[in-house]
Amino acid sequence: MSEKIKEISRNRIINLIKEQNIFFNNKTVLTQSFILKNEGKIIVNLPKPKESKIVPKKMNLDIIYEDNNLIVLNKESGLVVHPGAGNIENTLVNGLLHHCKGDLSGIGGVLRPGIVHRIDKMTSGILVVAKDDYCHKILSKQFKDRKIKRHYICITLKSLPKSKGIIEENIKRSKIDRKKMTVCKSNEGKKAITEYFLEKNYLLDKNVKINIYKCKLQTGRTHQIRVHFSFMNSPILGDHTYGKNMKFKNIPENISKIINEKFLKTKRQALHAESIGFFHPIKKKDMFFKSELPDEFKILIKSLENASELRN
Repeated sequence: MSEKIKEISRNRIINLIKEQNIFFNNKTVLTQSFILKNEGKIIVNLPKPKESKIVPKKMNLDIIYEDNNLIVLNKESGLVVHPGAGNIENTLVNGLLHHCKGDLSGIGGVLRPGIVHRIDKMTSGILVVAKDDYCHKILSKQFKDRKIKRHYICITLKSLPKSKGIIEENIKRSKIDRKKMTVCKSNEGKKAITEYFLEKNYLLDKNVKINIYKCKLQTGRTHQIRVHFSFMNSPILGDHTYGKNMKFKNIPENISKIINEKFLKTKRQALHAESIGFFHPIKKKDMFFKSELPDEFKILIKSLENASELRN
């Protein structure tokens, strides 16, 4: 059915079956494994979408690109992508509903209109949002098939063993804290692959080295880069969830002040979704977008460069 009805995702069809909204010769189809043995008529009942209780809210959205089918924007750190427990008014979705006047895809459900993929609250960077269901479906398939090109920039406290490489460790939800993810055995969880490249490093003290890495996501698991880098004993600066030992000694006072004020106190992990590349479902062409580093990144890097020049 998903091959015949291009406008509806496979998951949506599965849910329609579970909700008993698909019929074959006037009999309800009760399972997705139902096999057609005879000719007949299939009827799909599409119920009216549930009315959203999410209130549109005017926001200053940093939109990089927009057309009739999708939006590419730069999300600031501290902004939650979609409503959840305890926050239904101050999310990116509220801002998108106001900007698009409700014209967003409905595949993600009433709480996630238009949301094809997410980044964490305290992570900044590029997101692509779908305005219609067809575009949402095709973009989601590109994510699933690993055809989306995504690069992140992160700042870490310790170096990885090599200047470039691939971290391939499965990830699952922690049994101890359900809000956290953890690396697990290869026969558990979900496959997670992060490719990394060292862009620059700064030796501030014999025990303190700050590194800037570019990461290429081959999979897109929850908290993937943060979990992988923490597992490799190179936690991302400001990551209070997966970070280890965020206190420094014997480093320049101005750098220590920037780190504390811009990252540690605000719980702002130094992770930024820098670029995204995908195939536009309607325009039928490759698209690529890149965002500038946030101000707090620029300020810290400039201070690190100055300190490095003084040392030399």
